[in-house]
Amino acid sequence: MSSDNASQMPVHNPDQPIIAAAADCPPEKSKNQDKNEAKRKAKMEKFLAKQAAGKATTPDAAVAAAPKKEKEPKAEPKPKPAFVNTTPVGEKKDMTEPMADSYNPVAVESAWYSWWETHDFFAPKTGPDGEISSKGRFVMVAPPPNVTGKLHIGHAMFVAIQDSIVRWNRMRGITTLFVPGCDHAGISTQVVVEKQLWMNEKLTRHDLGREAFVGRVWDYKNQYAGTIMNQFRRLGASYDWPRERFSLDDMLTRATRETFVRMFNDGIIYRSSRLVNWCHHMNTALSSLEVENLALTGPTMLSIPGYPAEEKFEFGVMIHFAYQVEDSDERIIIATTRIETMLGDTAIAIHPDDERYKHLHGKFVRHPFVDRRIPIITDA
Repeated sequence: MSSDNASQMPVHNPDQPIIAAAADCPPEKSKNQDKNEAKRKAKMEKFLAKQAAGKATTPDAAVAAAPKKEKEPKAEPKPKPAFVNTTPVGEKKDMTEPMADSYNPVAVESAWYSWWETHDFFAPKTGPDGEISSKGRFVMVAPPPNVTGKLHIGHAMFVAIQDSIVRWNRMRGITTLFVPGCDHAGISTQVVVEKQLWMNEKLTRHDLGREAFVGRVWDYKNQYAGTIMNQFRRLGASYDWPRERFSLDDMLTRATRETFVRMFNDGIIYRSSRLVNWCHHMNTALSSLEVENLALTGPTMLSIPGYPAEEKFEFGVMIHFAYQVEDSDERIIIATTRIETMLGDTAIAIHPDDERYKHLHGKFVRHPFVDRRIPIITDA
């Protein structure tokens, strides 16, 4: 080799690493890398094949842009003729008409009940001599709804349950009786009638007098009792209608008086003086169910029925007063919201274990307004 050629050859610097060969030669792949690469290629080929197949089946732009056919409007359904009940009252329903294509409760329920009632289908079935069926008897007196209004969904529920039980026993061949009726509702009916009387005529029951007012109550009863009984019929209840009763009918009134007199004579009930809910406006006692309770958090001015609306009275006030212990300078303090009731006080009750009052056991106090000794009693 000549010296000229030797001078043109590169000279390696021992301090610099050799990397050129490594850069030109890629590192060897492992077997797993080769497999993964093959899978990726296969998936890509399938994807491209699906795309190509989709393009081949897709309609061209001209076909795709073709206008769609407009849907023909549906013909409006012909209005169904309104149902007209042509069956005479009390006769069996005419079933010759074609069956409707949908349920119509008016068409389905009409005419049947009057036919049932006319033929006494709900009367108890007895033998020729009036004897009860050998299979037994079943009697249910329907809980009478108050005559103060109309039936609601709660009445519909219990009528459906009761009537199902009655009909089931009737189908078993048992002599079955289902008694209908309604309740006079006492004070509630009186209140409703008085409100109507004042609203319509600006009159009170005292303006009318007892007999005339009782007549108004009976007019109200006849109006709403008839509505209630018709609602029962619409519900399909299988009552024995000739036995319909009102709680103030003469027969029931006599039975009520007889029952109370017997219980009084037997000592089951008794008459005595008791605290009652007295209504000064109606001048009568009210049951706890007929009292509307109002919770007060402190002194409150309220109007009272029977007084001018602008005149108000204070309620919710705790009043303290003292009873003088007999033969002593000591007093016992009482707290109440009804100071007027102290005129009827007959005893003072204290807890037997209350240390403050143990020395007063068995003693008496003097009423400040009436000449009355009031005992101090213990009550736990």
